[in-house]
Amino acid sequence: MDLSKFRGVIPPVIIPLKADRSLDLPAFELTINRMIEAGVHGLFFLGSSGEVAFVTDAERKQILTEAIAIVDHRVPVLVGVIDIETNRVIDQVKRVSKYDVDALVATAPFYALGGPYENERHFRQIRKCTDLPLFAYDLPVSVHTKLDGNMLMALGEDGVIQGVKDSSGDDVAFRWLLLENEDAGHPMQLLTGHEVVVDGAYLGGADGSVPGLANVDPHSYVEQWNAAQAGDWEKVARIQDHLARLMMMTRRITSTVGFGAGVGSFKTALWQMGVFNTNQMREPVQALIEDDVASIAEILRQQDMIDPALPLREGWE
Repeated sequence: MDLSKFRGVIPPVIIPLKADRSLDLPAFELTINRMIEAGVHGLFFLGSSGEVAFVTDAERKQILTEAIAIVDHRVPVLVGVIDIETNRVIDQVKRVSKYDVDALVATAPFYALGGPYENERHFRQIRKCTDLPLFAYDLPVSVHTKLDGNMLMALGEDGVIQGVKDSSGDDVAFRWLLLENEDAGHPMQLLTGHEVVVDGAYLGGADGSVPGLANVDPHSYVEQWNAAQAGDWEKVARIQDHLARLMMMTRRITSTVGFGAGVGSFKTALWQMGVFNTNQMREPVQALIEDDVASIAEILRQQDMIDPALPLREGWE
């Protein structure tokens, strides 16, 4: 498998919704084109930022069908086959494999929680069902299992997985994985899911990043990647400071937690920037309102993401 295309900035695409929670197709096309035109190196659909845990199989099909048509082979497409147990994931693999996608992304099982043996078998069973590149998604905050580094290395060296999207927040474990992957001849592409310390991941040798915040500011993440490739670490750090300040929008939320605060902040920012027509969320999550919206808009103004002279957007189109 040619893994060289899985490098750089690969945002997990946030899905715009209408007020009735149906897909806002014009906004979906706008946000995808905006990121591609900014120079991103791939797009990841149906991940946690894409609210995959909240969508039906019919909605997955609609999102993927429209996404493939809009992207139109301009960048690699990674797709989440995330589900609660192995056989359900395999069903998702079979559905997604009918489309022209470049890679699959799977978490550990997350209902009948198992141990290291079950997690390893999970990925090995998925591999039997597809020839597509497979990325292990390390997301313990949602699936309640931290993927073991030794297991990941074994899976990588055996050709079961071709990469890892690390959203564990465990920078020590990720740094060790980077070193061990290099020592083994780089069998896997290792991508950080961080927004705030991407500079450190690049310095350690990460192959790229999958930051949800890149939906809001794709240009800065692309510029940061280019600076890292040029060895301009002062510029990398300077851009990271801007992105870290921008990411503070998720810390200022007072009305909710979880997806409502994280993805909800990004949707609200995109709404205030005019990319989305609403900041609507999937059931049962409610959209951010009032003080939280005002707080996000203020951070956008401070980081020159919106015109300070423009009033706060308060209504949905």
